[in-house]
Amino acid sequence: MSKFDEIRPYDDHEVNNALNSIARHPMMKTLMQFTFPGKEEEFWLNQFKDIHSISDFQHRFIAQTVRQIIRQSSEGLSTSGFDQLDKNTAYLFISNHRDIVLDTSLLNLVLLDKGLIMTSSAIGDNLVQKTFLHVLAKLNRNFLVQRGLSVREQLESSKLMSEYIDYLLHSENRSVWIAQREGRTKDGNDATQQGVLKMLAMAAEGEPLPEFFKKLKIVPLSISYEYDPTDALKMPQIMAKSKNEVYIKSSDEDFKTMLSGILGQKKRIHLHAGKVLESEFDQLACASESKNKQLQAIAKLIDHSIIQHYRLWPTNYIAFDLLNNTDQYSGHYTEEEKQLFERRLEMRIDSSDAELKKSFLGMYANPVVNSSKERSISLS
Repeated sequence: MSKFDEIRPYDDHEVNNALNSIARHPMMKTLMQFTFPGKEEEFWLNQFKDIHSISDFQHRFIAQTVRQIIRQSSEGLSTSGFDQLDKNTAYLFISNHRDIVLDTSLLNLVLLDKGLIMTSSAIGDNLVQKTFLHVLAKLNRNFLVQRGLSVREQLESSKLMSEYIDYLLHSENRSVWIAQREGRTKDGNDATQQGVLKMLAMAAEGEPLPEFFKKLKIVPLSISYEYDPTDALKMPQIMAKSKNEVYIKSSDEDFKTMLSGILGQKKRIHLHAGKVLESEFDQLACASESKNKQLQAIAKLIDHSIIQHYRLWPTNYIAFDLLNNTDQYSGHYTEEEKQLFERRLEMRIDSSDAELKKSFLGMYANPVVNSSKERSISLS
């Protein structure tokens, strides 16, 4: 028994039995029919018999699923920054988080195609309550972030996860993906939660934080979708927050959001791997600041990279101009693109509701605002 058994993905010797336990599940059939259209069930059932590792499963099946998602629900995936990464080095990708499933799936496809080390990725256990999803997540090298715990249990869980991430990076030479915050960004304001960094730092065991974080080889990851296929689904929670109301999810809300993220139209998608954060921590090492101040500084480093390299699309500029009743960024989009976005707005929400419309536009416009702020800071 390992102390990580409760949260870890499958070991390779467990993969074949786990895969065959869900091989004939209706959701697996749907997934494989999507991945291999026109193929009979026996096609993938026979191939499942030869799958004996997570790598086998990801290379032969999941990669094909993600390619099919890109083909059917986007106008293509572009990347930048990955050429700076070493093929034999494990990195900690700290990423802005927009889509439950696709953020990490797209990253791993890019890493696979570029011959880089693929990630073990964090996923909330609240998202994999169904047995099929739980097994599929562990087959995809996901490790579980435990939710809904008491304060004491949360502290223990955070320490365990911190140790596990450190173990993956330094003992298994396995890259790791985690979101910069708990849950997806719903309003377009990407910001690193200090609590995420505190969790990582639990494994430092007295080592100075700058030295510890330098060894993690953090790569800030910027993910941007031209259209967010879950934009309308995010509105109820945003509106509740604006009214200081408690938002309670429906029992199947997360599952519906997953499906919408996978199948909904995204238009263009871009992933940027930021510069590995190493020398940046040397300045912190010289400072006699408190740990909290150091964590704040580290969060700012990550945020600066993510926002600076976030690909802004015509939809972002259109939303800014509509929200502010201006044509400030009209040079970044065509009239046809503006009309298409306005039509999407009318189809996705009740645009007669002024507050709802403001929140919807803000989701797309805020990356423009944040990018402009970052440029101003850099120039000052």
